[in-house]
Amino acid sequence: MTKKHLPYNRIINCHTHVFTGDHVPPYIAKTFLPWPFYYLVSVNLIVSAFRFYYGQLKSYRFGTLGKLAAKRLYIFKMFIARSKILSILVFMIGLFLSLQVFFIIAGWLSVVESPSGSLSVFLKEIENWLIDRHLLYSGATPAVAVVFVFLFLLFYKAGRNLVFFVLKRIWSFLGILPGKKTKELASRYINIGRFAAYQGQSGIFTKLQDQYPVGTGFVVLPMDMGYMDAGKSKEDYATQMAKLSKIKESKPDAVFPFVFADPRRMVEEGAKQFDYKVVANQVVLEPCFIKDYIEGEQFSGFKIYPALGYYPFDEVLLPLWKFAADKGLPIMTHCIRGTIFYRGTKKKEWDYHPVFTQADEKTPLMLGQIKNSEFINNFTHPLNFLCLLDEFFLAKLVGRAKDKRIRDLFGYDEKAKTIQHNLSHLKVCFGHFGGDDEWTKFLESDRDQYCNALVKYPNIGIRFRTNTKGLPKPGKIEQLWKYTDWYSIICSMMLQYDNVYADLSYIIHNNAIQPLLRQTLLNPLLREKVLFGTDFYVVRNHKSEKNMLAESLEHLCDADFKQIAVCNPAHFLYHT
Repeated sequence: MTKKHLPYNRIINCHTHVFTGDHVPPYIAKTFLPWPFYYLVSVNLIVSAFRFYYGQLKSYRFGTLGKLAAKRLYIFKMFIARSKILSILVFMIGLFLSLQVFFIIAGWLSVVESPSGSLSVFLKEIENWLIDRHLLYSGATPAVAVVFVFLFLLFYKAGRNLVFFVLKRIWSFLGILPGKKTKELASRYINIGRFAAYQGQSGIFTKLQDQYPVGTGFVVLPMDMGYMDAGKSKEDYATQMAKLSKIKESKPDAVFPFVFADPRRMVEEGAKQFDYKVVANQVVLEPCFIKDYIEGEQFSGFKIYPALGYYPFDEVLLPLWKFAADKGLPIMTHCIRGTIFYRGTKKKEWDYHPVFTQADEKTPLMLGQIKNSEFINNFTHPLNFLCLLDEFFLAKLVGRAKDKRIRDLFGYDEKAKTIQHNLSHLKVCFGHFGGDDEWTKFLESDRDQYCNALVKYPNIGIRFRTNTKGLPKPGKIEQLWKYTDWYSIICSMMLQYDNVYADLSYIIHNNAIQPLLRQTLLNPLLREKVLFGTDFYVVRNHKSEKNMLAESLEHLCDADFKQIAVCNPAHFLYHT
């Protein structure tokens, strides 16, 4: 977006998605559910079920035959409800079906983990007793059993609750199932399912656009999940981008699409994905995928999702970030503790941070997390962007670069170990502003000196490498990494670097952020760096777009809302 086209008179939602279920790997339940159960809830299966429901079943349901069937079903249910004998009979049938499903699932679970010895024997005795008296059927094939269990759990709520209530108390690992992370994952499935009926991204975008005033603009962020080790999606990233380009072509004033940058794809596809030459310390793009979309299709910026298994300062990305910084192209980075992340095992090189050190300034900072949901936050941590914005850390990365072009690009001095050109002007937006849990942590950390830096030093916030006198403070990065809330870190970067922003996507559904948001907007420097964004359609499990828009207008005064939804997005998207 050039300066003469800055849209100061309209809302821009800076964080939306329109990717479909076909772009999501099938096994995102991996690491949440034990093998082989994540296969039973594959995204492909969920999407197919929802498409069947919204396609064939829904058209039948609202047709003449469907209405007639609904009427007869109502009459039948009322007939049973008004008869005590039939009501008891239906209850007995439900109990019988619950027993079938209980022992089918129990048989599957015993392959992974058996209950204690005496309990296992007791359950087997009950099962045999029921079979001998023809109260339990044991001859179903595995395929029939799966279909039977699926239909039962889908349509028989009372029996479903009873079965899981008992199973959770017998099999220990099922106790995690309604945990917070599992619920969040389930909501992801529901969201994907809700929008699965739309075969294309254009249908989803229309549902988004229809909830906003005419003329609203939308930053649309694609997703490339091909390297998260959760299986292969139905539709590849290149096809997703081609279809996104058609949406932009049909609605050029409404859509500001970004290009997804994953260093692993850039390595695998090589010059086909990203190719460049260095001319006078500038990156000049050669014919490649990224050039086609940035310079050819006029896409507006870059999207990265470090939680999928890489650092934002990966060597492969450095020349791309130099290009983006010099051209004023924005980068949107995922920055929240979420449920979409790398599903493989932790690699050995991820045990230590590639740049930061511990207090002795020599030993690499140890990253001791083991579970995926924990160690992936090492990639998402906002401090990683200091490795790009701070010349001291960037020089370390450039100095160890294997590609000589990178050292030439940044003017690396081998002797002094310094660089002539940096990335302090890089335009970055921290998507989700670190997460509403980090906002809460900031408010509750009343005794932490670094968490109070925004209050004591409102023009600079936390000094990342020095003390208040500007002298080096060894070990400070380690302390900040481990103990300081992400809200404080992000705000401090916004204060210290002209082109660092943060958006309210996803966390905007939580009205509890409003007091701190209003306080944040009182700081004249931060006021110009906060962006309105919702995270459509990922946030739909909480609220609809028109709901969040209405609440934002209610909680913020007109001037504040215009600042974050009109003025700041225009500056964020502006580039030369």
